[in-house]
Amino acid sequence: MGDLLPRRRAPRILVVDDQPSVAGLMSQLLSIRGYDVITAASAEQAEAEVRRHAPDLILSDVMMPGKSGYELCRILKENPVTRLIPFVLITGLCDTNDKLRGIEAGADDFLNKPVLAEELIARVKSLLRLKEFTDELEQADSVLCTLGLIVEGRDPYTEGHCERLALRAVDLGRHLGMDDDSIIALRRGGYLHDLGKIAVPDEILKKGSDLTPEEWDVIKQHPITGENICKPLRSLRLVLPIIRHHHEHSDGSGYPDGLVAANIPVLPRILQVVDVYDALRTARSYKPPLTHEQASQTMRDEARRGLWDAELVAEYFAMLEQQRQVA
Repeated sequence: MGDLLPRRRAPRILVVDDQPSVAGLMSQLLSIRGYDVITAASAEQAEAEVRRHAPDLILSDVMMPGKSGYELCRILKENPVTRLIPFVLITGLCDTNDKLRGIEAGADDFLNKPVLAEELIARVKSLLRLKEFTDELEQADSVLCTLGLIVEGRDPYTEGHCERLALRAVDLGRHLGMDDDSIIALRRGGYLHDLGKIAVPDEILKKGSDLTPEEWDVIKQHPITGENICKPLRSLRLVLPIIRHHHEHSDGSGYPDGLVAANIPVLPRILQVVDVYDALRTARSYKPPLTHEQASQTMRDEARRGLWDAELVAEYFAMLEQQRQVA
């Protein structure tokens, strides 16, 4: 019976060292313990290997021809695609400044030469457990984003809404020069902003307009519900304000907290601008779609009345104009 169960993939470890004897010894120590080990003789070879098949852990020498281990670490840690791969610097240098350079580059751990087998295996086990945990968090994020699409699918008028918001919010975030973490949060926020509508009955969700006060109260709870669903995941901490505050208005007339102007965090304000534009440009059960020009005029008028962030509205339409000129 046990043979029928799927076997877990052996963790993949990349050893980077320009000395074949050192790389070979470390590879042997790890391979006999069941790890899938690959080696690279330079930082450049290591980068190519990571692009080909991302490892679960990287063990890298510091002093190598060409790029150093510090540079390799910094490059991989600055890339959102590879920054969660645990990176261990192996060095014969004992100066505190050398270790500080490694910390600044983003190294997760250090090993001193000559490497002791027991210490190597202990560090590898510890960091692979951490990698497994972060992989589980990433999978949980993906499940929630899929759930967001399922919620969207309950209303035929909002098909493609989440994906459009994710793409356009990322575009606006980049246009504004926001950091990588904020860009990732905006993308996730596009999929998760209305997750709380999972608790809204179909007869209310699909009604569209002419809601009773009681039904409107149910709708206004969905940002809080969505926030509560995502709150246990620390990886979504930057997304939580987007989920909770994307229906706030600059004049304080929004929900659920009635926040005013600058009290609304910037990420929800960004998503809100994109969300409003998409709603205006999309046909709903109670209205036809507006043209781009009509949507632009409507949003600028509403921004002047205090509903939206006027500066972000202006930046959004400036960005769209730039994109249209390039196209």
